Amino acid sequence: MLGFIWRQLRGRAGRSIALLTGVLVATTGFIVLTGATTASRLQVIGTVERDSAAAYDVLVRPKGSRTAQETARGRVQPNYLSGLFGGISPAQYRQVAAVNGVEVAAPIAMLGHSIRWVPVQVDLTAAVDRDAERQVIRVDPTFVAERGLSRAAARPHHVYLTRNELVYPAETIDPTRPSLRYTDGRVYPIGRCGNGFGVPLEILPGGRAEPICGPPEPLGELGSSRSELEDTGFWTFRLLPDGRFQDQETIFSDGTVQDRLRVRDRVVIPVAAHVPFLLAAVDPPAEERLVGLSSAVVQGRALRTDDLPRDLPGIQNRQFPVLATSRPYVDGTISVAFTRLRPERVAGLSETAVSRALERAGAIPAGSALVDVAAAQEAQLAEALRGSGRCCLGELRSVVQAGPPGYEELPDGTLRARTVNPDPRVYGQRREIDLPVPWLGADTSFRTLHRLETRGLGGRKMPGWEPVGVFDPERLTRFGDLSRVPLETYEPPTAEGADEASRTALGGQPLFPGGNPAGYLSTPPFLLTNLEALPKLLEGAPREQRDAPISAVRVRVEDVDGYSERSAERVRLVAEQIAEATGLDVDITLGSSPAPQTVELPAGSFGRPELRLTENWSALGVGSVIVQAVDRKSLLLYLLVLVVCALFLGNAVTAAVRDRRSELALLACLGWSARRISLLVLGEVATLGLVAGVLSVALATPISAALGIDVGWGRALLAVPVALLLALVAGLTPALRASRAHPAAALRPAVAAVRRGTRPRSLFQLALTNLTRTPGRTLLGAGALAIGVAALTLVGTVSYAFRGAVVGSLLGDAISLDVRGADLIAAAATMLLGAAAVADVIYLGVRDRAAELATLRAVGWTDGALARLVAYEALALGALGAGSGALLGLLGAVGLIGALPAGLLLVAGVTAVAGVVVCGLAALLPAALLRRLPTARLLAEE
Repeated sequence: MLGFIWRQLRGRAGRSIALLTGVLVATTGFIVLTGATTASRLQVIGTVERDSAAAYDVLVRPKGSRTAQETARGRVQPNYLSGLFGGISPAQYRQVAAVNGVEVAAPIAMLGHSIRWVPVQVDLTAAVDRDAERQVIRVDPTFVAERGLSRAAARPHHVYLTRNELVYPAETIDPTRPSLRYTDGRVYPIGRCGNGFGVPLEILPGGRAEPICGPPEPLGELGSSRSELEDTGFWTFRLLPDGRFQDQETIFSDGTVQDRLRVRDRVVIPVAAHVPFLLAAVDPPAEERLVGLSSAVVQGRALRTDDLPRDLPGIQNRQFPVLATSRPYVDGTISVAFTRLRPERVAGLSETAVSRALERAGAIPAGSALVDVAAAQEAQLAEALRGSGRCCLGELRSVVQAGPPGYEELPDGTLRARTVNPDPRVYGQRREIDLPVPWLGADTSFRTLHRLETRGLGGRKMPGWEPVGVFDPERLTRFGDLSRVPLETYEPPTAEGADEASRTALGGQPLFPGGNPAGYLSTPPFLLTNLEALPKLLEGAPREQRDAPISAVRVRVEDVDGYSERSAERVRLVAEQIAEATGLDVDITLGSSPAPQTVELPAGSFGRPELRLTENWSALGVGSVIVQAVDRKSLLLYLLVLVVCALFLGNAVTAAVRDRRSELALLACLGWSARRISLLVLGEVATLGLVAGVLSVALATPISAALGIDVGWGRALLAVPVALLLALVAGLTPALRASRAHPAAALRPAVAAVRRGTRPRSLFQLALTNLTRTPGRTLLGAGALAIGVAALTLVGTVSYAFRGAVVGSLLGDAISLDVRGADLIAAAATMLLGAAAVADVIYLGVRDRAAELATLRAVGWTDGALARLVAYEALALGALGAGSGALLGLLGAVGLIGALPAGLLLVAGVTAVAGVVVCGLAALLPAALLRRLPTARLLAEE
């Protein structure tokens, strides 16, 4: 048998070489293309492992703290942790830290926003008329936030300058005494302005001393609050003969207050800005191990475990040590306009009379200035670190907690933020008046505010804070930008414009928090205190928060550095143990990544228009989704490449067996059994497959190296069994058909059965009729093309899916760049193999109908008409294969991503059109053979 097989292959060298080439091309293509797909998979997994390393792998939160969006969509809002206050007890934290496999357990307790009075220094020296004896400079501040979209004008401030001598109280004011010693050493009647005592005195020519009163400033009632828009001030300066300015300054030292005269070169006054400072408590050693907090300190020193609150001597203040951030991430400026007034008189007038005099005075514009609130805040911290003692006495007596915002989901997946009614009373305290509230506190609000009860007056210490150092969040340990985990502690919240109108309104800049605790964007913690200080700070808080003050525990698992199947399993086991031990909500953040989310923000009350924003929410479990999707995609591509190769070879073997129909029938007549005939066909095909496999081993490595694909000898050696398997699968059906055919039927000329015919009315109808004459061959060619088109559609689907449909995250976007190149090559080559199968079907059809085509040419058909007939057959076959392949690709997309976005329909349509075009091009070679048909010989034989 082996010798007979060899003689058969050698005797028909042309046909054998053609089949050998087909097996060789299919096998080599399979090895190289699957190598490319494997390389793409490894590249994707490597990217996931490299870029999914984050600060922590597990997040532990209080029971029931997951939001509706998180539960339904697996996405977490940025800085959601800023709106989570307590819920985990110290005992539960210790249980988390004790779980086997936990490397770091870093607790954080969010406490709320303390509103700090920040003096923004305004220099108005240029507005002073140095020739005037007396003048008043009116300072009109306009507060600006949210990229200039929110604006509000504040009450004016006034600066009184005179060339006359000014004196100030030099001793403690006692309202019961009629007189008081002043800074010039003399005793004057105590200066009075309304209910105020001890105001400055102007020494007029002649020696008369007159009190200097500013416009009236009403005070609120107990429990009231007041924004900086309602603040005002009246400052006095003496213009000295040498051009400098004299005023009084107040010095705080060791709990005491001292006043003294000073001389300055410039006129500078403070304009109040009320800035919310979000306070949180951490465990310094754990925070150092988690993100390197100590290494990020840029001023002062790091927070220590033994940093505890201290009571200041002589006053009722308890100061809590804090580590402050150098980047408050608050957008706020003050635009100031100066106006020079020339009232006839100021000294000696009552408050009401001064107000009328200023209203009647002539006004001359005197310039403007723009000052930055963040810069003033930084200067204030620097001064506090120098030990001036001025910072933050009693600043924690009013602390407000802002909950998370709510949303309405629109039909297109956009979230619209829900508004709530602001309640400025939450900033007040029963025993105090006019506590500060940010001016944006009256703006459209999105968060519900609650007051945290801390110790106030009445015999108890008033809590404040003092900085021990300043840290820069940008210097913390950096992790991949593609894998920021949800509820990140120190990340600044930003929101980009999602449409042209919003981008234009924001000036192409991201939206930052505007300083409103109830606003949409919430800042990360500005102040970090020691977890050990919480019991004293929460003495007046509700029992629930005192007993369970911790908001979250961030857990890093041992021996985990980025996403992998092994790491994922370790993290899963640790998370299960934590949930079982504590009963808290436990989320696996390993493999998470920022994901764009569109949010509609209703218009604000201070001019900000309605905005459409894009935020980077955090998608949980992205790494797992990507790896699973890539594995499914790789398996599908393997199968599709293998099947299309088998179909391509099956068509070629079938054609070869059809050519030998008479020969095989003759062998059957000579006594060959059906089994022996089948083994003959399979033996010939298997021999060609083995030879092709050996040649493929030699070709696969250099071809893959030229394409930049690392196949390796181990994969290259797979070419031998793959080629043999492909050959046997391709030859099995033709061998069975050859063995089952009746010898007499095989020896007779093929005669079509009599059936009712129809007259084609066009070339296209004739082309369709020709395709239906051999339905098996037509379906085989269409099927091969369909698989190629399905593969290309699937790869396009994967690329689209990684951009948003599967994971919709920054990590997914980055991965999409890795999966396109090699997979597109594999899919395109698969479609080309399908197109080659179509060309083979057309070629066999032309050869089988050679006599018919010769007859048509003899009766007057031109070569152009015959070529169009063949082209129509190819296009019809291509439309059938490409259309069904695109449909298969879409079904694969649905299985891959669980949805059918409109964009995938476009991908499938473009791929189908490309398949039809390729088939049209593949028909050029069979059409060119028409001109070589020996018309006379074919007609003679017929």
